[in-house]
Amino acid sequence: MTDYIVRATAAQGQIRAFASTTRELVETARKAHNTSPVATAALGRLLTAGGMMGSMMKGDHDLLTIKIQGDGPIEGLTVTADSKGNVKGYAHNPMVILPANAQGKLDVGGALGVGVLSVIQDIGLKEPYVGQTILVTGEIAEDLTYYYATSEQTPSSVALGVLMNKDNTVRQAGGFMIQLMPGASEEVIENLEEKLKGLPSVTALLDEGMTPENMLKRLLGDLNLEITDRMETRFFCNCDKARVEKALISIGKKELQDMIDDRKPVEINCHFCNRNYTFSVAELEELIKKCAS
Repeated sequence: MTDYIVRATAAQGQIRAFASTTRELVETARKAHNTSPVATAALGRLLTAGGMMGSMMKGDHDLLTIKIQGDGPIEGLTVTADSKGNVKGYAHNPMVILPANAQGKLDVGGALGVGVLSVIQDIGLKEPYVGQTILVTGEIAEDLTYYYATSEQTPSSVALGVLMNKDNTVRQAGGFMIQLMPGASEEVIENLEEKLKGLPSVTALLDEGMTPENMLKRLLGDLNLEITDRMETRFFCNCDKARVEKALISIGKKELQDMIDDRKPVEINCHFCNRNYTFSVAELEELIKKCAS
């Protein structure tokens, strides 16, 4: 099944909701970065959230970046997403190995530790919008719930999950976000809170064969749920050699000349997809000609 995101409303517009299935997306990221199981879970959760949050943006060129910086061994995560379901990201230390937490689950909170969550929305204005909160648990879903409550004053419930196979490939991944709109009635709020209390984990629901639509029906089916949109989501990096050339030109003549003087090819790595681009000395000599004097 292709990974996708659904968007929905319920309770006559008092609720908006998003749900996604992202197994292939997260598995692509795992292969690209050779992440350990706990790093796969951490990065996979944030990639899943990034896809849903990116789908909230309106413009074709809008860009969302989510950064987590923590004092745990994974050090941090960076994810970017656009409004079309394209997501990419990386873990700063992808090889982290940790014992399971007290619940016997992958210890994402322990891997991230104490730190800060930043959400940067570049929607074509002079300056991007930046919201920032502390990490509440480091488990990511709770941290984003807290972010929406404090930075955007939008009461939300965020659930994210990544389930691994015994061979460390991704078995299931996905999530949902439920948000209350201004003026939501007490009756609607209480109904939603009650449903959320008894809900199994996202990965348990996906492993039962539930689709994103099924998850939202289980939560919001008696509140006039209306699925408004469905879009594919994928791990996609837009890097290519031409972009890397521009980046090299931008560092200036002196630095390029230092590389040329070493008389060795230069290898440039893309953090987001882990692809390497090699430039020969002859190619560097061509690039230096394009530098502004």
